[in-house]
Amino acid sequence: MASNSVTLQSSVTQPLNGRVAVVAGASSGIGAATAKVLAARGAKVALLARRTEKLASLVAEIQAGGGTALAITVDVTKQASVDAAAATVAKELGSVSLVVNNAGIMLPAPITEKRTADWEQMIDLNITGLMRVIGAFTPALIEAGAKGSAADLINISSIAAQNVFPTFAVYSGTKAYVSHLSRHLRTELGPKNVRVSMIEPGIVATELQSHVTDSSVKAWLEGAEKSFAFLQPADIAEAIAYLAAQPKHVNVQQLTIMPTAQV
Repeated sequence: MASNSVTLQSSVTQPLNGRVAVVAGASSGIGAATAKVLAARGAKVALLARRTEKLASLVAEIQAGGGTALAITVDVTKQASVDAAAATVAKELGSVSLVVNNAGIMLPAPITEKRTADWEQMIDLNITGLMRVIGAFTPALIEAGAKGSAADLINISSIAAQNVFPTFAVYSGTKAYVSHLSRHLRTELGPKNVRVSMIEPGIVATELQSHVTDSSVKAWLEGAEKSFAFLQPADIAEAIAYLAAQPKHVNVQQLTIMPTAQV
């Protein structure tokens, strides 16, 4: 009886035990919070990002809490870097059954300013980088699904994929791509027992806002922060863990998560 009790408690407190998770964009914000939550729920977590020192610190924190984590310095704008990461994860942690696509950047500005370098950076990271991660890890997800494991591809989009904001046209376009791509991928991967989900958060208190250089947007963000409570990275991380912990026949396709007072 004691043994059964321990097993039941473990399945409740660590519902992701035995799964290998990949978090792209793991060095801060939503990605870092997600890595910590998934590890606490029992998953072995591979942390993918460019900032080596931040990844090392996060791995140390996860390990100190009894979790398993592997840091891999990756530039998702380079295919060879992503492919090498996929090979390393398979070798060091085993077969991947959970991928969280979180890497991204937000650089809003009036379209008339023709900030083509910013446009290209958002497209290459938010769209092409996302696709590189999907391409590298989808075979492992299909394999996991074929073996009877829960298998998840979770893409982080934005409320900007649905709503309309001045000066956010290119960023919003990249996030609309992520959302609609996720819907299409579900029709392709669902029959292969791979769940595809997307999360569309409102404003989250992360480094994303610090990348903004347009003065009008910065002023709007500063005003918004004073008028209502932003979402926290841990809020989104908990939602991701919830999606991954569902029974494998259950696919929550889309979650829109907003600060209560954001309209």
